[in-house]
Amino acid sequence: MIIRKSFEFENAHIVRLCSSKKCKTSIHGHSYKIEILLESSYLDNAGMVYDFGLLKQEIKQIVDSFDHAITLFSGDDKDYLKQMKKHSSRWVLLPLNVSAENFVRIFFVLIDTLLKKTKMINGEKGVSLKSIIIHETPTSYAQGFIEDAYSEHLSEIKLDDIEFSSAIKNEWKDKDFFEKLKSSYIFINPKEV
Repeated sequence: MIIRKSFEFENAHIVRLCSSKKCKTSIHGHSYKIEILLESSYLDNAGMVYDFGLLKQEIKQIVDSFDHAITLFSGDDKDYLKQMKKHSSRWVLLPLNVSAENFVRIFFVLIDTLLKKTKMINGEKGVSLKSIIIHETPTSYAQGFIEDAYSEHLSEIKLDDIEFSSAIKNEWKDKDFFEKLKSSYIFINPKEV
């Protein structure tokens, strides 16, 4: 069975090297919609794949980290990156060019890692991330699956290569959230949300 939860976030970027002149030469923003699809062959104690309330915890925190932020590509011009960091308190630095397709891959790796490091305590079993869909506009989206996130044909995504500004980290419930995500730390779902 598959469940789907949607979140929205506002984000600015430049997509270097693309065909669209405006997109590759000018900062622009989108009202993104992200759809997170989880699947399991089992249901928990309440008859759910995964309680939607639980998705509003750390997974929402990951999405919110990109809200009202500029997302930067670490391979971009160093002076540009320095200025963007200087003039934007909320920024995320990614090891990939900031396309909708790469956003799918980044979010997949972040959320998949979190789910794999989460101890579920209400009878959930076999819960996995099926797909991520990123709507960049009302008429355009990218969708990815595990084979896209971890493809041998594409650049590997390492969590150590992702950087969040201190303004973003300061908004997390646990300021060490990302460090814990990168470590062997186990997240434990709350009994009640």
